[in-house]
Amino acid sequence: MHRRSLLKAAAAIAALPLLTAAPAASAASNASAQAYPNKPITLVAPFSAGGALDLVARTMAQKLQEDFGKAVIVENKAGAAGIIGTQYVGRAAPDGYTLVLGATTTHGINPSLYPKLPYDAVQDFAPVSLVATIPHILVVNPNMPVSDLAGFIKYAKSRPLSFGSAGIGSPHHLAGEMLKTHASPDLLHIPYKGSAPAMTAVMAGEVDFMSVEITAAMPHIKAGKLKPLAIASSRRIPSIDLATFAEQGIPGFEVTAWYAVFAPGGTPKDVVDKLSQSLARAVRQKDVQDKFATLGATPIGNSPHELGTYVKSEIARWAGAVKSSGATAQ
Repeated sequence: MHRRSLLKAAAAIAALPLLTAAPAASAASNASAQAYPNKPITLVAPFSAGGALDLVARTMAQKLQEDFGKAVIVENKAGAAGIIGTQYVGRAAPDGYTLVLGATTTHGINPSLYPKLPYDAVQDFAPVSLVATIPHILVVNPNMPVSDLAGFIKYAKSRPLSFGSAGIGSPHHLAGEMLKTHASPDLLHIPYKGSAPAMTAVMAGEVDFMSVEITAAMPHIKAGKLKPLAIASSRRIPSIDLATFAEQGIPGFEVTAWYAVFAPGGTPKDVVDKLSQSLARAVRQKDVQDKFATLGATPIGNSPHELGTYVKSEIARWAGAVKSSGATAQ
């Protein structure tokens, strides 16, 4: 009996470190989050300066800096459809000091478009928060004799039409491919080196139409150089009086440019949560909402879990569009 008691006591003593390890780890994690940040943060914008993504990145960086009291530096690492900057962050130290403003292209389309993509859009990143979305809008040359989506579809079925894009596999390209199901399978894709030259081609009559971010299209719409027919969002937006695709008979046709902050995979949860909460507070501020309104953007500010779920759904959705288009990139 005495020997059995000693064995029980020894087992209990041996278990003590296991019982205390979890609280100790939790305390260390909390301390890490409380101390974060204690040095400047870099927010990588994986596209060129001056575009919508860059403007969103700089707006969020300013708000994080105000909230944390530490410098938040936007660094543009453009190239290869956002791959260069995104890969850079995916391989960075998982400490919360190197972030990326990912987008539809980097985390939604590229996983299906590039067979040898040098990063995993899910495994290599810790989702932080979806900060904003900007819907696409269907625009045509002003001389096209149509005034709504139904008229456009009828017109497309009666003659060959072409559409411009910012390049093979871009959201503009895939949106045009998605339209083939409803308009005509013979719509001809003409890729350009960016959305700006593609819009110029629509205005000049070199191509007939384009699906493009409303941010880029609005100045030309106001100038009468582009005619808007439908907005590819789930609901109308304040910046333009225009019916959605769903309202005009094509439910579920949604094409949005979205912008979300990601940290490297393995970043401590408490640090990710602290960043996410700060971004959620930022997008609720009036000055941010006013700035986003000028871009035609809708502020979101969701949770890491919600963003993670959203990214997976976007990868699956765009995979179908990439497959049907036959697009591929190396």
